Amino acid sequence: MIDRTTAVTLIAAQNPHPGLVAHGRETEVVMRAIATRLGQDPELWGLTGLLHDLDYPQTAEVPERHGLALTELLPEGALPPEALHAIAAHNDEHTGVTPQTPFDFALRAAETVTGIISAAALVRPDKMIGMKPKSIKKKMKDKAFAANVRRANILECDKAGVPLDEFLALAIAAISDVAAETGLA
Repeated sequence: MIDRTTAVTLIAAQNPHPGLVAHGRETEVVMRAIATRLGQDPELWGLTGLLHDLDYPQTAEVPERHGLALTELLPEGALPPEALHAIAAHNDEHTGVTPQTPFDFALRAAETVTGIISAAALVRPDKMIGMKPKSIKKKMKDKAFAANVRRANILECDKAGVPLDEFLALAIAAISDVAAETGLA
């Protein structure tokens, strides 16, 4: 498995939009928090979150390749098969790769929750400071708010083994830790 420094270098080589980099970083920290909560490997889960959109600069116009073309950008053995499956399954509506494991569902929930938390932070005067799960749940009910965020994916946190309120609390805490780095401070 590759290390985080190599992963960051691979991401930079794709010349991604800064927002995509921030999304990857936020997904990384949420995945690390979920892994810790579930007794899984935070390094593997974090790297999977960080790299899940590695191929997006090349596949934005070809969504059926997003999550699959990533293997062409990674060195051999960079991520184990379960991580590659989770990445392909995070875009199942286009790849046809069905999420099956808690790892798969965790990535889908984590990468999606970053969108609604980031959007909520950007409209709050204090950004991430004092954000609570109940405010994110309220935003989730407002279909016009962050309309492109697939709420059903966030609710898959239960299939990963983390109830929604707890998932939102750990996601908020994790993203708060990197808020200055990702433009949410």
